[in-house]
Amino acid sequence: MKRLLLIVLLWATPLMAVQPDEILDDPVLEDRARDLSKGLRCLVCRNESIDESDATLARDLRLLVRERLVAGDSDAEVIDFVVDRYGEFVLLNPTRTGANWLLWAAGPLMLLLAGGMGLVYVRGRAQSAAPGEAPLNDAEKSRLDEILRR
Repeated sequence: MKRLLLIVLLWATPLMAVQPDEILDDPVLEDRARDLSKGLRCLVCRNESIDESDATLARDLRLLVRERLVAGDSDAEVIDFVVDRYGEFVLLNPTRTGANWLLWAAGPLMLLLAGGMGLVYVRGRAQSAAPGEAPLNDAEKSRLDEILRR
């Protein structure tokens, strides 16, 4: 029974971030607010959405989203308002436009570049002649014989 209670509490933890006084009376608006909140980053917690975060700033952002929805803004207008105010960093999934293309493409491009460089290196090593040992000259042979006799 204790394990079941622990599992239920751990499972419900992210749901406890939204306080009862934040929830809108209109279930349609509340669902829209929840969907929008899941896509916005908590600026304090960094990799949590404002829907999951207990930070004060996350609460303020949740309230702001709900205020904008009650005022009649569309989902895009709410997101634009928050991005204009806090910057594009507030989006958990940044847009793929403008300078962000470089960031989105950097990972795959670096992988291709590293793979190409590795291929060139391996082929270069395969084609190069293995360094061999030069045979001993007469002076080296006599010196070696002298050392071995001692």
